[in-house]
Amino acid sequence: QGSSPEKMLLRSSLPFALAIGCADAFVGGASSSALFSSSRLRGGSGSSPSQAVGSSALRMALGVGDTLPSGVELSVRQDGKIDNFSTDDLFKGKRSVIFAVPGAFTPTCSEQHLPGFVDKSEDLKAAGADVIACVSVNDPFVMREWGIAREVGDKVKMLADGNGAFSTAIGQIVDKGAAMGMRSNRYAMVLDKDMKVEALMLENGGYGETGAEKVLEFLKK
Repeated sequence: QGSSPEKMLLRSSLPFALAIGCADAFVGGASSSALFSSSRLRGGSGSSPSQAVGSSALRMALGVGDTLPSGVELSVRQDGKIDNFSTDDLFKGKRSVIFAVPGAFTPTCSEQHLPGFVDKSEDLKAAGADVIACVSVNDPFVMREWGIAREVGDKVKMLADGNGAFSTAIGQIVDKGAAMGMRSNRYAMVLDKDMKVEALMLENGGYGETGAEKVLEFLKK
């Protein structure tokens, strides 16, 4: 049987609605930041103040104690070609630091967030990090050029979440409006070797809680 125009519109709108739903599940409070310390902080579950430093209203799909989704692909431009790697390829069996930015070449991301991890890369690795990775909803060509411009070298893996699948899978996708579209929230996380989230740092406007210094503080505990 043929589909009605209404059914066709519903099907075509579903992916965007799901993406917006993930963002709405995350954004909630007026606090500037939070370090999640509970294993289950999920949208609609109602977190108590003891579960999150800074805000009980901030919620996301992935929390401390949860495992990073396996099989989600991120891309890297290297050796003249684009390679796609699953989350298992990138992080399984390694203690990993992942930080995400709303966009390559944007002011805070370029002048503070990425340079901080580049500058502290040796300290982070000495404190136990096997992998340091930067994720952004940009294409791999842009991520490669950004890495070159900031002289990243092999200190930080520059991972492109081109279609936003990774950011959506962990509940960090957000609509930045006409200028930028669907992007990742700014965050930092530490994974153990089984890809379980050990620590999660979040921002809700501004910058200061997701930088390399905060991650290093956690690793040194």
